[in-house]
Amino acid sequence: MTQESILVLGIGNLLWADEGFGVRAVEELHRRWHFPDRVTLMDGGTQGFNLLPHVQAARRMIVFDAIDYGLEPGTIKVLANEQVPRFLRAKKLSLHQTGFQEVLAVAELIENFPLELVLIGVQPLGIEDYGASLNPLIKEKIPTALAIALSWLQRWGCTPESRNGEVEGMALLLPATLSMDRFDAGALSPAPTGSY
Repeated sequence: MTQESILVLGIGNLLWADEGFGVRAVEELHRRWHFPDRVTLMDGGTQGFNLLPHVQAARRMIVFDAIDYGLEPGTIKVLANEQVPRFLRAKKLSLHQTGFQEVLAVAELIENFPLELVLIGVQPLGIEDYGASLNPLIKEKIPTALAIALSWLQRWGCTPESRNGEVEGMALLLPATLSMDRFDAGALSPAPTGSY
């Protein structure tokens, strides 16, 4: 197998509860595993079309996201390769303002699309709780989502090395102030009200 580039992308909005699942999943993957240079882990947030060059550069791609499949909250559903574009055309999946499906559609239209694409989505429990972290039901699905991603990465000839808890000196994927631990501890709280 050739050493082609792999993009592992987490998309979502950390400020809207379960909508942050994709970003939290890729953050945890980064915290637990060290990857070869050909693998890029990215917090795609809600960047929309700004992600297009990254999608075009990837030969293989894994995407984590909170997706309204209409299933039981916490259900993980995996779509691969041709299933992803067909499913995206049939139903608006992403909960973001600029849907990731539009990014994929443009990449496909200009014929610069990953050879393999895997979408690992979780059915959210709640997305309307501004400033809240992931619901416990959704947070506990992250290890399952990571195991699925690692299985695909191994299929593609990429075996990451465990960090074994050694995170000192590790480059941050997100600003430290947005880490799940700090977020859950209330480090991010609403701005005070009053006169200014």
